[in-house]
Amino acid sequence: MFFTIPTILTWTRIVAIPLIVGVYYSNTMPVATQNLVATVMFVVFALTDWLDGYLARKLNQTSSFGAFLDPVADKFLVCAALLVLVHMQRADVFVALIIIGREIAISALREWMAQIGATRSVAVHMLGKLKTTAQMVAIPFLLYNGKLFGLIDTSIWGTWLIWIAAILTVWSMVYYLQKALPEIRARVK
Repeated sequence: MFFTIPTILTWTRIVAIPLIVGVYYSNTMPVATQNLVATVMFVVFALTDWLDGYLARKLNQTSSFGAFLDPVADKFLVCAALLVLVHMQRADVFVALIIIGREIAISALREWMAQIGATRSVAVHMLGKLKTTAQMVAIPFLLYNGKLFGLIDTSIWGTWLIWIAAILTVWSMVYYLQKALPEIRARVK
């Protein structure tokens, strides 16, 4: 199931990374246009996360490879966008370190828990979903970096939301570690 429609959609999130980064390195458009193009690209590619899951279930094309690739693609896209935002001084490096560090730590924890047959203890929780939602709204706001509809200052809202995402990131990491702690204690003894 390497080339199913859902898996191809997942691959597009990985392919999107150099495209979004490239928008900011091209000197062919004004900054406001770069911001708009990168924002639209991020939103479109981020929506493929929902679409690939929906299609995988609807078309009965779920696979272990797709289940592996989907969160990897999400993390790559978010981490790349955060690095662009830090480079452009639209996001604090501390926020990026918190979010990226948590993604690495929880991915490693989930891999280890899978190896010992305890994946249920680190199953996706509502805190993780809230964290992802805050990130997926904050990042396009920060990429856009202007007034939306002449009313919403996306820079201010994006900054607040990315810090909220960072707090939820730490909170969800603590939650997952607490859930895994009994298994960890049992294996360390």
